[in-house]
Order: sequence, then C-alpha cells, then structure tokens
Amino acid sequence: MELQQVDIGSEYHELSEEVLSARITARKEELGEKLLILCHHYQQESVYRFADMTGDSLKLAKHAAACNDKPYIVFCGVHFMAESADILTGDNQAVILPDLRAGCPMADMASLDEVAWVWKELASVTAVDRIIPVTYVNSSAAIKAFVGERHGSVCTSSNAERVLTWALERGDKVFFFPDEHLGRNSAIALGIRPEEIILWNRDEHLGGNSEDAINRAKVILWNGYCTVHMQFNAAHVRMWREKDPEVKIIVHPECTHEVVSGADHYGSTENIIQAVSSSPTGAKWAIGTEINLVNRLVRLNPDKEIHSLSPFQCLCSTMYRIKPKYLLWILDNLVNGEVKNQITVDPDTAKLARIALGRMLEI
Repeated sequence: MELQQVDIGSEYHELSEEVLSARITARKEELGEKLLILCHHYQQESVYRFADMTGDSLKLAKHAAACNDKPYIVFCGVHFMAESADILTGDNQAVILPDLRAGCPMADMASLDEVAWVWKELASVTAVDRIIPVTYVNSSAAIKAFVGERHGSVCTSSNAERVLTWALERGDKVFFFPDEHLGRNSAIALGIRPEEIILWNRDEHLGGNSEDAINRAKVILWNGYCTVHMQFNAAHVRMWREKDPEVKIIVHPECTHEVVSGADHYGSTENIIQAVSSSPTGAKWAIGTEINLVNRLVRLNPDKEIHSLSPFQCLCSTMYRIKPKYLLWILDNLVNGEVKNQITVDPDTAKLARIALGRMLEI
C-alpha cells in the first residue's frame, strides 16, 4: 500500500535550526517516558542528536521491542526499518516514521509480486522445495513474510555468512535477495565457487540463465543493490593504496566484490564503528560507507585520520528526508494526542515475517 506524506505546513519549513532544536527538546521533555526516538547510523547529525538509541536497523527494532512501556516509537530511518520495529513491538506501541517518503531503493527493487513470479519460474525448472529463500533485512515486511512462509530466514550484513551456511545445510540452493553484492560477498567468503553463483536478472526469462546453470547453482542472487555503496569502486581502493600505503581500507559488504576483495576489512555499520573506534591513536582509515557515518566517526575519533573511500559525498538521499522539521511536526502532534505517520504491518504478514526474523535470531 502506497503511503503519502502530507504537507506539514509552511510554518515548519520557515523555522530556523535554533528554534527547531529548542522546540524538539521541549517536546521531548513534555512527552517524557512515553517517547522513544530511534536513529539509524546514516541519519544526519541535526536529527541524530535527539536519539534515545542509535544503531543499525535490526538493533533498533529489537530495542523498541524491549522498551514495551513506550507507547510512541519514532523511528528516524526508512520505511522497512519502521516495519521491522512494528513487527517486533506490541499492539500498545505506535511506530512512527517522520517522513513517509523515506524509503529504501534497494528494498523497492524486490516487490512481492516480482519475487513470487520468479519463484514460479524457478519451480518450472528445478525443485523449489530444496531452495531456501533468504532475504536481507533491507526488504519489505511482505518479502520477509514470503520468506517466513517458505522455511527461509532474514539476514543482516553482520550475519549473512552464518545464515547462508544454515540455509545450505537445509537445502540444495539459496535464493538470496534483494542485494546481490551482500549475497555474492558472503557466498565467496564461504568458499562457494563462482560458477555455483548465478545472478537473476529480473527482466529476462529465467533471469537470463540456462536451466542447466540454475540446476548447478548453489546461490541464486537477485539483481538488487544499494545506491550508496555502488558509488564506491576499485579505482578508489587503488587511489588510497597509492596515496598512502599506511591507510587501512574498510568497507560495507553491500559494496561490489571488486571493492570488498581489495579492502583490508569489511563489515556491517556496527563492525565498521567498532573497528575504527578500537584502533590505536594515529590509525589511518578510508571507509566505504554512507557519508554521515563517516563524518560522525571523524568527529568521535579526533586522534585518528579518517576519510571517505570516495572523493564524492556518498549520501543516502532517502534517509536524508528525515529532517528536524518533520521530527518536530510528529512530536507536536503527539503532544496534542494525534499519531501521524504510523507504520502498521497487517497481522497475517507480521506473523509470517516474525517467523523469518525469529529464525535469524535463533541462528
């Protein structure tokens, strides 16, 4: 279902940063223990500073579920993150997205209709009961439910290799979506041969693959990607190697395999933060991930030399839609007893999606 962001009114657009900050702080105090503001690591600093908890998407959703005494969960992230929080929280809690236009292009690359159609195509050439579907957490609730119903699991960027191992112990193949690069990097790290990994191009019959290739494959990858992490390339890695041999390169596994294989380390946002923060004074880093996180690491680690791997500002533009004026609008309405922009997953979808999330947590 398409959700439309309403016009919040010109009065909010005209407020200065100082006024916005003061009013958000005041509203937080008024709402007190009723309110929990969650902020993803890629959020801009003008919003991030108001967070009660920060982290990656699953960490924040789990924290929301643990805070079952908080009726208002304001999720400063993107749509699929708010959906995951709604799936894991109680009926007494409202999960709110400050701007409904904050989506995820990668998640949108795998719609339920598309995935269901591909599943039927696979069934025409191979035994789908021996295929275990795995979806990256960066996917819609409907996709998570599809996976849950078919004995599959969700994964995150930090546990994708463990989930792939689990899946291959239970089936002959893994159907991995929506991010082909996380899937490929994880499969190669497990020692799966390149000829056993195929890419399913959504616009082609059988994804552009022969029946023989499909039947030989161990991992079938959806051709989705993160628009931010695709901006990093092997030339950036070479540039830093030539510029300063002492620089350690760390990248997110949503980058292409060419970038990941050329880096010194790769890992989730939490792993990147941990690696950089725990490194010794004077350490030099070039980081391949979203620029707000990179800039925050620069500020928090003044004793280290930290750069973006790319010379360009690799910004998550949809996450950037969550601005202070939208956060204030949400809080003003909550103080007045109105819940705006609530994200609700229907009970049947939530039940199946919760199964897929639960399998991951068990793994």
